[in-house]
Order: sequence, then structure tokens, then C-alpha cells
Amino acid sequence: MDFSTDLTLLSVLTPGDPAYDAEVAGFQTGFTQRPDLVVAASRAGDVVAAVRHAAARNLSVRAQATGHGLPGAVEGGVLVTTSRMDGVTIDAAARTARVEAGVRWGQVVAAAAPHGLAPLNGSAPSVGVVGYTLGGGLGILARTFGYAADHVRSLDVVTGDGRPRHVTPGDELYWGLLGGGHGLGIVTALEIGLVPVTTLYGGALAFDGRRVDPAAALRAYEAWTRTVPSTLTSSFAAVPYPDLPALPPHLRGRYVVSVRVAYTGDDGERLVAPLREIGPALSDSLRVLPYTDSHTIHSDPDVPHAYHGDSAVLGELDVRAAAEVLARTGPDAGGPMCVVQINHLGGALATPAPNAVPWREGRFLLRLLAVGDREAARAVLDPAFALLAPHTLGRSPNFAFGTQDRTEGLHAAETTKRLAGLRSSYDPASLLRN
Repeated sequence: MDFSTDLTLLSVLTPGDPAYDAEVAGFQTGFTQRPDLVVAASRAGDVVAAVRHAAARNLSVRAQATGHGLPGAVEGGVLVTTSRMDGVTIDAAARTARVEAGVRWGQVVAAAAPHGLAPLNGSAPSVGVVGYTLGGGLGILARTFGYAADHVRSLDVVTGDGRPRHVTPGDELYWGLLGGGHGLGIVTALEIGLVPVTTLYGGALAFDGRRVDPAAALRAYEAWTRTVPSTLTSSFAAVPYPDLPALPPHLRGRYVVSVRVAYTGDDGERLVAPLREIGPALSDSLRVLPYTDSHTIHSDPDVPHAYHGDSAVLGELDVRAAAEVLARTGPDAGGPMCVVQINHLGGALATPAPNAVPWREGRFLLRLLAVGDREAARAVLDPAFALLAPHTLGRSPNFAFGTQDRTEGLHAAETTKRLAGLRSSYDPASLLRN
């Protein structure tokens, strides 16, 4: 097969084909992906063929696995879908997993568990491993083990010049791919390290935001984070749930303020005791659980929907300014439904690693997500982020939804320059610009 131009043996779709719409759809429904050509890849060679085809015609090319982190609406070019590349291989002795480009975290958790091991996955089992890891990967045990990107042993990638490469630590491309965002290549497989974790103490402590003052709960949470060990990972969230029959009865129409916890120590009950003093709990799921149930800590939605959002890595959490953010995004604000999440950083996340993951000195990560229309979302989110600008170090590449027109703040100036040099070397025609 001539990989440079021949796509005749691959699964190729164009607009109007019966399977086209389903192939380009993703978890994010707020952006339209309308490529001129879709290559449904089943192996690395298909990705090589697609990139070389695009290069020969000077077409833009991009990849999509699960469609959780789409950068925005894109028209034209070539889209490589990798969801069919779903192989997972566990090496228990080496404590590693080899995962192909379309694998989701739930698959890796299930494959590793029989060996007494766990990956450094995020909160949602349906999220793709590759996109999450290339953005850094802030997982449920992040303060204990660091970013998922810090545990990558190797990457298989097809760069913008159409060459397949095997990349390992010490390679400049390895540094740039991990944490550098996208535009350096299409990763077809990762080898990742696993950790010997089978159980953890975790869950969520939720309060009714109409009965417990959200600002007071946030102040208590911030003070509590100053007392916990570096091996405890947590986040604060505020969500105004709509009154829908599909939701559990205790969530319908409520403004829920919660603290989510994940900890591998044996004194979890003692550590969370101050949180229970915040007020009467709406629900309390804190307990010892098998790692295979770790997704229940956050219980992220698994139904595709439209959302827009951004993030701010904070050197300090100004609780007064953050309380104003809660007021502007809460159920009485009159705008779109907004989800506020504040992750406690530090611990192993602050440890340097040979990759481009930015802002390791941050103490907290503010994530704001609005459901629905992009312009309505920006009208709420931009002023909210401005309130915390004095303490903002930058933005997280993992949590920039629908902001492909804004690259400022994703990395420090020196890192941005270094990444630009890599893109010039490995994608000279800027095929991966989207």
C-alpha cells in the first residue's frame, strides 16, 4: 500500500455518507466538526496514510478519539478518528500499560485491577487516555502521584511530516508532547506507568447550597486544605442542577455544593471530620472503596452535551473573590447553568518532570464550565475569571473548552517559544494547526 496518497483500502467517509455524522460526533455536542474527509483509523498505519494524504494536498489534519476536549468548530480538512484503536496490554511485572489512541480510562482501570494496579486516570471513565495525558492529566490521586504525563514511558506518534516515531524520555519531542497541547503529531499509542493501588478512601460530601452558605463552605474548604497531607487529593464544586426527572431525586432543582476526596491512607475518617462541621449533609458517600469504583467520587455525567469552559491556575485562592465567582455563576445569577470546580494542587504535582506541563507552582485550579451557547457562556465566564486575575498564573491545557482562539496563558513565554520551534521542525507545513 502506498501510504503517501492511497486511502482506498481504509474506511474513508465524506459528507453525505450515511455513517458520516455518527463518525464525527463526540461527547462535546456544542461544536460542529465538518471535515471534507474522515479516516476511521484501525491501526497506526492508517494514521500515517491519512497524514501523508493531507500533506500531499496541503490539507489541515486533526484527530478525535472520544470528542470530550474538542477545541471548537472546525470546517474542512481531514479528520482522523481513532476510537477503533482500543487495545490495552498490561505488563504487571513492569507495572505498565500500553494503550492505543482510542482507549478510554474505564478500560484501563478494568484491565489493571486484576493485577492489583491502577492507572492515574481522571474522574470520568469515558474520557480518552491520550488527549487527557497530552494535556497533563490531573487525576483523582494527583497530589499523591503527580500528573499522568509524568508517568509516560513512551509514545508512538505520527508527526506532521508524515513520519511514525517512537518517542522516549530525553527526546525533545517527548518533552513537548506531554503538556504541550496539540499540534506536534497524532499519538497512536502510549506506554504508561501504573501504581499499586487497589482501594482508596474517597467519595463526596454534599450540601444544599440554599441551606449552607456556599461562600462559608468554600472558606472552610480552603482552610481545611492547609491541614491535610500531601497525599490527599480533593476538590470543591458548586453545581445548580436543573429540575429534571432523569436526575436522582436528591439533586433535582438543587444547588449542590460539595467536596470530593480521594486518599490512599488509612486515617481518612479523621482527616475529613472538619468537613462534616460545615453543615447538615445532603449526601455523604465518603468510604473505603475499590479503585474500580473511583469514578463514583465525582459521578461525572456520561451523556453527550454542549459545554464551554476555561480554567485558571492560581498561586493562591482569594476566597473573597472566589465567593463572588460563586455568586455570579449560581442559580440566582440568571445566566446559563455553570459548574464551578476548584482543585487543590500541590503535593506531587509540584515536582518537576521532563515535560511541558505548565504552572506546577500553582496551589489551586479554578475550572468554570457553562452549559449551552458559547457567547452566553463567555459573557459569564470571562468576568468571573477576571475576579481572580491577580492570583492567576495561567491556564490548564486540559480545561480550555471552546477557546481555540486563545492561546495566551497556556504556557510561560519560554515554553511557548520552545514548543513553536518543535512545531516548525515536526510539522513544517502547519497541517496540525487545528
